[in-house]
Amino acid sequence: MKVLTKNFGEVEIADDKLITFEKGIIGFPELTQFALIHDEEKGNSAGIRWMQSMQEPAFAMPVMDPLVVMPQYNPEVEDELLKPLGDITQDNLLVMVTVTVPSDLTKMTVNLQGPIIINADTRKACQVIVEGEEYKVKYPIFDILQAKKAGE
Repeated sequence: MKVLTKNFGEVEIADDKLITFEKGIIGFPELTQFALIHDEEKGNSAGIRWMQSMQEPAFAMPVMDPLVVMPQYNPEVEDELLKPLGDITQDNLLVMVTVTVPSDLTKMTVNLQGPIIINADTRKACQVIVEGEEYKVKYPIFDILQAKKAGE
C-alpha cells in the first residue's frame, strides 16, 4: 500500500506492517489503520517513531517506548481490554506512548496514562487509559533524553 504522508512524502507500507485499532484511537475513533514509521533521516537516539494513519495522510503521532524514559513503567491493564488483540505474551507485546513535542523542546512530554498496546503477532492494537495517579498524562522527558544522549 502506498500512502502520501504530510511528514514523509510518499511511503510504501507492506500489508503485513499495518496495525489495526478496531475502535480507533482516543479522540479519533474513525482512524483505525496505522503503520509505525522510523525516521531514519533524523536518526534520533530517543527511539521516537511515528504512528502514521493510513486513512488520514496528515495525521501522524510521535510515539516511543516508555521504558526509555521510565525503566520501571509497568501499568496494570484489565485483561478484558486486551482480549480483542489476541494472546499477548512478553515476546509479542509492544507498548508505546505518545510524545508531545512543543516548539520549546525543553517542555517535551509523554503520555504515560494512555499507552498504546500492540500485539506484534496479530498487528492489532488499542489505546487504554491507566487508572490511578501513578502515571502522568504529561510526563516531562527532555532532561531524561539529554542525560541519555550525553551518556551514549
